[in-house]
Amino acid sequence: MIDHVDHIVLTTRDLAGCLRFYCDVLGMKHETFQTPTETRIALKFGNQKINVHEWGREFLPRAHVAAPGTLDLCFIASVPLEEVIKKLEKNQVEILEGPVMKTGATSKIRSVYVRDPDLNLVEISVPT
Repeated sequence: MIDHVDHIVLTTRDLAGCLRFYCDVLGMKHETFQTPTETRIALKFGNQKINVHEWGREFLPRAHVAAPGTLDLCFIASVPLEEVIKKLEKNQVEILEGPVMKTGATSKIRSVYVRDPDLNLVEISVPT
């Protein structure tokens, strides 16, 4: 019945820091889009996107408890993990764990773990 994820929603308390991390460090594209009633923000990558809500000003409907730092995300990188690690180090993003072997949705993956400015756990992986 379900084929794939279209988007997720990330709640941030630091919009500028959030955009810096996901765009400048991870290479996502910042996009604004218009709904009938408001202008919204998204982070685009591949065929997916993350809609961004500012904490306390979330759009409706929203998660029952929408709060910064409650996500645990895993992204598949388009470059070797060594390039990811160099980019993280260059941007002074602390690697909490890794590289480590994990099990992804379709294969084994090799991963590093970091935190974004809202303290969400972000796993960046490559298939093995």
